[in-house]
Amino acid sequence: MPLRVNIDGRILREDQARISVLDRGFLYGDSVYEVLRTYGGRLFAEARHLRRLERSAAALAIRLPPRAWLRRQIRRTVVAAGEAETYVRVIVTRGVGPITLDPTVARRPCTVIIAKAYEPYPDAAYRRGIRVHIPAIRRNAREALDPAVKSGNYLNSVLALGAARRAGFDDALMLDRFGRVTEATSANVFAVLDGTLCTPPLDAGILEGVTRGIVLRLAAADGLRCRERHLRRADLRRASEVMLTSTLREVMPVVRIDRAVVGDGRPGPVARRLRERLQAYAARSGGRVPPRREKP
Repeated sequence: MPLRVNIDGRILREDQARISVLDRGFLYGDSVYEVLRTYGGRLFAEARHLRRLERSAAALAIRLPPRAWLRRQIRRTVVAAGEAETYVRVIVTRGVGPITLDPTVARRPCTVIIAKAYEPYPDAAYRRGIRVHIPAIRRNAREALDPAVKSGNYLNSVLALGAARRAGFDDALMLDRFGRVTEATSANVFAVLDGTLCTPPLDAGILEGVTRGIVLRLAAADGLRCRERHLRRADLRRASEVMLTSTLREVMPVVRIDRAVVGDGRPGPVARRLRERLQAYAARSGGRVPPRREKP
C-alpha cells in the first residue's frame, strides 16, 4: 500500500500531504525526529524512542505535543498504512513563522508522522558484510550542533555519506576533530577488541542509539565483556569484528574500512549472535498495534 502521512492528527495520502514553505523544518532543518519500526506488527522500543525525542526537543526548546497524543497518532498512522511490517518516522518542527533565524517567532509546532512498508536491508549485506569509508568530513562538535540531538539538520551526515558513496563504499565512519571514532552516518559503531565488545562513550559526541543501548545489555546478559571507550583508527584495524547498530540495520557487520580488511574479511560470530539476540528480544517485546479494520 502507499505510505500514509499524519499532519497534526490528520491522516493523508502522500499526494495530499502538504506543509507550508515557511515551516522552519523545511527552511532551516529546525526540527527533531525519531525513526521506529515494527516486529510482527509490534512497535519496537517505542517508549525509548519517544523519551529521546523529548530530550532532543528540550535541547532545542521545541514544544512537543503530549506523549499520549503522539502514541495515539503513531498507531492511527500505522493502522492506516496497513503494512505487515512498518517503518515510522515522527517529525516535530518548530512550526511556521517569518523568514528569520530567530526561533522565537514560530507560531506553533507541526507534527508529521510518516508510515510506510518496512524495507529490510538485503540478506546479502549481512552474509557478506559492508564496506565503510572514513572521510575527511568530521562529526559536528558537541559544542556546536550536538550529535546527541536527533535533529532534522542532517547535512553533516549527508555530506559524509555522499563522500563514501562516491568513493565506492556503503557508508561512512566519522571521526571527531581529535581523530577519535564517533559513529557512522546513521548508526553507532562497535568493535571486538581482545574478546571485549567496545563502543565509543556518549561523551565522544554521538547519538545515544536505542539499539546501541539494547545491544550492550543483551551482550552483557550473554556473557560478553562490554566496555565503553574511545576508539581510534588503529583500534579498528586490529579489531576481530566491527559492526554498526541502528533501528533499521539491527546489527550490521563491517568487513572493510577503507583499504583495511576487518578480521578475516567475513562477518564474525559476535555480530551474528547479537543480531539473533536482538531479533529474539524484539519479537517478545513492544506494543501491539491493532489490526486495520476493513470496510464492510
